[in-house]
Amino acid sequence: MATSLSSSAQIHAQYGGVVPEVAAREHAMAILPVVESVLHQANLELGDVDGIAVTQGPGLLGALLVGVTFAKTLAAALKIPIVGVHHLEAHLYANALEEPLHFPALGLLVSGGHTSLLLWHDYLDWDVLGETRDDAAGEAFDKGARILGAGYPGGPEIERLARRAKERSLCLPVADLADTLDFSFSGVKTATKSLWEAHGDKPEEIAYALQQAVVKALMRNLEKALDRYQIGHIYVAGGVSANRALRDAVRHLGENRNISIHIPRIEYCTDNAAMVAALGYRRMQAGKILDIFEGALATLPLV
Repeated sequence: MATSLSSSAQIHAQYGGVVPEVAAREHAMAILPVVESVLHQANLELGDVDGIAVTQGPGLLGALLVGVTFAKTLAAALKIPIVGVHHLEAHLYANALEEPLHFPALGLLVSGGHTSLLLWHDYLDWDVLGETRDDAAGEAFDKGARILGAGYPGGPEIERLARRAKERSLCLPVADLADTLDFSFSGVKTATKSLWEAHGDKPEEIAYALQQAVVKALMRNLEKALDRYQIGHIYVAGGVSANRALRDAVRHLGENRNISIHIPRIEYCTDNAAMVAALGYRRMQAGKILDIFEGALATLPLV
């Protein structure tokens, strides 16, 4: 599989987070060179392409507009079909890049902007069991890293600091949402700030406490879902699925419950075009072609 990557993470790091206008500009400058690069790697020409998949939403509207406009223009010029892809659903399909998918399954989506738990029945067929009511798991890491004066993106920085923790005696609360399968991470963000004010000389221990609290919240709902449904497979995806503490916890759960665990390789956890193509293939097979009047959507429910 030929891949090509262009990242503006270092540029955004200067601002401590993603700047929408900068993201759109960088996307516009990179999109054509990336397409040309991946075609060259695959020894293909534009005329060899049978269809195009593009992220339709959700996300930053400026960057989405660049991608959708480019893809629709290219599809029209080549007279080939185009499908719009839901960004979050595509993350789950990162698991399809190396092995066939198995159903029914639980899907845990954990990223900087979203945290969702799904009951995945079949390709393109799922129910949302729970979502975050406020901050997402990755957002808790980003804001925690900012509190600790660490870099951006926050997830890798929190994990790096947590690995260096020695005492590991500090704790952070985990929101209890009763019998629901929803998530809440706004409280742990506030508690992290309070812990930093009280123990500013222990950034590693605070990072470890934050990581443990986030992983505990995710694992608690996974275990609740397993108690309610007869499921043999769990798929984890999204940028936070690169976190080793979470990966280890999910695999440990799988061993204890005799459940098959599926987590993408690290390079496929963060945003990538390969996962969009994997989902796009299924949508194209199902005839879900993007209409000429359909465009980018900054908000797009996962239903």
